[in-house]
Amino acid sequence: MSNAIVRYALFIVLALLFQILILNNIQFSGYVNPYIYLMIIMLLPVDFPQWLLLIASFVTGFIIDVSSGSPGIHSAATVLMGFTRPYILRYMSPSEGYEQGSSPSMRVYGFRWFFFFAFWMVIIHHFSLFYLEVFRFDDFFRTLLRVTASTGFSLIFILITEYYRSMR
Repeated sequence: MSNAIVRYALFIVLALLFQILILNNIQFSGYVNPYIYLMIIMLLPVDFPQWLLLIASFVTGFIIDVSSGSPGIHSAATVLMGFTRPYILRYMSPSEGYEQGSSPSMRVYGFRWFFFFAFWMVIIHHFSLFYLEVFRFDDFFRTLLRVTASTGFSLIFILITEYYRSMR
């Protein structure tokens, strides 16, 4: 148990550093911003307490906000993602239910299940993040293009990372 906690804590640190130092500096024409730090919230155990999930979501988003100089939009988007996570997990529940203490992973629930789980988590985060960033509907379709492109790239990064995580 403590070994899993140490591995998850190491994953949190590495994901945040990778996001802050590398991915925050990647922007293709202002349309693609990949975000891998979302995995920190996605990979928490299925039975993680809701109140603690919201606090963890806020703290994760706040760290990204502070490092990127954004005025709380990552915190808001990550808290929304954390708020909707239990509902998405309930909707996507396998017929036999979730194992007690298990985390949403490709190894346990398969590629297809994890892909759709990650897709919904990322689209909720990105939609709220980018529309909060512009805070108007004048550029609705341009912002929608940013949401779509960033979701695609973020999903690729998340799926590759989860694939390598699940192989060990």
